[in-house]
Amino acid sequence: MTAERDDEQLFSEAMADVVPLRKGHDKAHSSSRPEQPTEAQLARRSRAQDGEEESNFLSDDFVELLPPNDPIEFRRDGIQTGVIERLRHGEYTIESRLHLQRRPVRECRSALFRFIRESHRQGLRNVMVVHGRGRSDDSHSNVVRSHVARWLTQFDEVQAYTSAQPHHGSIGATYVMLRKSERARQRNREMHQKRGSG
Repeated sequence: MTAERDDEQLFSEAMADVVPLRKGHDKAHSSSRPEQPTEAQLARRSRAQDGEEESNFLSDDFVELLPPNDPIEFRRDGIQTGVIERLRHGEYTIESRLHLQRRPVRECRSALFRFIRESHRQGLRNVMVVHGRGRSDDSHSNVVRSHVARWLTQFDEVQAYTSAQPHHGSIGATYVMLRKSERARQRNREMHQKRGSG
């Protein structure tokens, strides 16, 4: 074996477990670090969060934990049995989803507050909250689910909710029905007026 051949073999053996760089990852970028937010941007974000926290009426105290395998359900007075049945069977189109799995309870509280308020503002009627399901009372998913069940009753916008069908996550997700927004009511009035005058 020649010295050149011996060197090639040694080199090949030494490089045996080296993983080649992926395409696009072979250059150093001088601007790889994201720009740091300015003091003014941080102040604006802080004010926005403080404003939301002040207006967020959802309770943040102790919650009684639900049995982890029991479905949940709620409806306001005046909501017909047929409506809750259709909701329970997943017959309404889900217009938006919020995923809360593995997020801290405090973050879930803020996210749910924004989600329900924004969904109602946009005129959505049926949404879904995915919180996961736990095997024990004090599992994180069941703690979040217990808080969500209580929080949803605290929104005037929420007319009813019920655990989802198996294909949507069963006990790990909740269908939520929102009342019509003022914008949706106005659209309905305009449609009825057009029909009446046509």
